[in-house]
Amino acid sequence: MQGERPSRTGPHGLRTLRWAEAMSKTRTPPKTDVAIVGGGLSGLALAEMLHRHGVDVQLFEARTRLGGRIDSLRAPDGAVDLGPSWFWPGQHRIAELTAALGLRAFPQFALGDVCVEDELGRVQRGRGFASMEGAFRLAGGLTGLIEGLAVRLPQDRLHLGCPVVGLGRDGTVNLANGDICRARQMVVTAPPRVAANLGFDPALAPETMRALSAIPTWMAGHAKFVAVYDRPFWRDAGLSGDASSRRGPLMEMHDASGPEGTPAALFGFLGIPAAQRAGRADDITAEALRQLGRIFGPEALHPGTCSLKDWSRDPETATDLDQLPTAGHPAYHLPTALTGLWDGRLHFAQTETARDMGGLMEGALDSAERVAAQILGRPAEPLGLG
Repeated sequence: MQGERPSRTGPHGLRTLRWAEAMSKTRTPPKTDVAIVGGGLSGLALAEMLHRHGVDVQLFEARTRLGGRIDSLRAPDGAVDLGPSWFWPGQHRIAELTAALGLRAFPQFALGDVCVEDELGRVQRGRGFASMEGAFRLAGGLTGLIEGLAVRLPQDRLHLGCPVVGLGRDGTVNLANGDICRARQMVVTAPPRVAANLGFDPALAPETMRALSAIPTWMAGHAKFVAVYDRPFWRDAGLSGDASSRRGPLMEMHDASGPEGTPAALFGFLGIPAAQRAGRADDITAEALRQLGRIFGPEALHPGTCSLKDWSRDPETATDLDQLPTAGHPAYHLPTALTGLWDGRLHFAQTETARDMGGLMEGALDSAERVAAQILGRPAEPLGLG
């Protein structure tokens, strides 16, 4: 059940389906004002800001889907997040974007007992603290953000399955298929360590390359297991869906259900290091279901569908340096070595280079705002409010 196809339906329905099909038919333009490398949240947000201000933008995404680390598992009653799941009060950019796109935010379910599993698989339940209580999620999954931004852009500006392999100081954007686009400005929104593998002509200074490689990609070494059910049966038993384990393979679990429990889902982060997960997807899936059964009861053994998403195996997300999880949340910022490159024509706009909330979706939007302001020569209007 690994690698379930993510849903392309969402708040924008058939329009999104038709748009996605058209993306595969677009041709590489000969030139543009701004070329954006990467179609995750920061890349799409930047493209939307610039397009709204009359700047010609072409976005190139190596994957055959948009969203970057935002992805979802399709379920009969909706979609369940395979990447980031939450945002928090006080993160005004993501809140404003959600409202502008007409998406529904709802609080993380946190009612009921929290479970703790010891090394022997013995489970205790109590009124512990639900770790994500107070956070918000999006009805229909966070892919609604991606779909909502994408349909605001002309379809011929978004190029899926178009890996960029090199950038030139003269504005040359080299694609893996041999096509070339020329841009006045270039923005890399792929993770810094992935960006370090691009070919730069002339080569960037050693301190610039070291700065790129030194920035850990947030959550890139992690894997997430999702199980979808007919109903949130654990709530009937007075459980919140929150659990922690010293046995594994899941070390931290949460209720991943949509509003009113539809779709009903549980998810957990794996505690197995990336190197030890390689080639073991089926075994880990079976072990994870047995663990959910121990903690939440026998109904957890039989999901309608489930998926193991190992981000450490995604080459557009993780590099060899990302195989070990970070120790805590890195102090992300934009290193001086990544500024003013090629007379200000080359920019980096990732969540890991944000001025605020680095590593989070809020940070991705912050970086998009920063680079939009640099290109426009003035602050960009907030997303959705222009």
